[in-house]
Amino acid sequence: MSARLPSVLWLTLVWVLLWGTFTPVSVVGGVLVAVLVTALFRLPPAIDRLPVRPLRLLTLLLFLLWDLVVSGAEVSWQVLRRGPRARGAIMAVPLISSSDLVVTVMANAISLSPGTMALQIDHAHDVWYVYALGPRDHAGVERARRRVVDMQRRVLAALGSPDEHAEAERLLGRMS
Repeated sequence: MSARLPSVLWLTLVWVLLWGTFTPVSVVGGVLVAVLVTALFRLPPAIDRLPVRPLRLLTLLLFLLWDLVVSGAEVSWQVLRRGPRARGAIMAVPLISSSDLVVTVMANAISLSPGTMALQIDHAHDVWYVYALGPRDHAGVERARRRVVDMQRRVLAALGSPDEHAEAERLLGRMS
């Protein structure tokens, strides 16, 4: 039960927020629903742990905030300038991590940025496909690709293992 406690607390909080009232009935109801849900739908245990580097994680969070603002402005500009003629590109980008947890964070970081979205992750070929709004020529696609690779590097620097980080730098150095 102690392993499920964070999930029970989180689900209870979500339940109470969804009801919009903080009453004993809503809290008890939330606890009951949370215990039932965590008992019926058990998550598999996480096999690998992320080595969190607080300073690099803070740098990543600040970069994500900056990217959110810049990408939001770029998407707004595309919509205002091009309207329905705005173009997008689907590009193959090398996947520089083999850790499912790191790749999940990478995909969420990319998809958090307005105008980009992770479409498919192909672990067999170490590539993922990303949609980007805005590129109109080959140079624009390359800029968008470098931006995705840069985001991957930042996530890997914050959450990847040193071996994984060294392997990614070797892979990216071979590609440039």
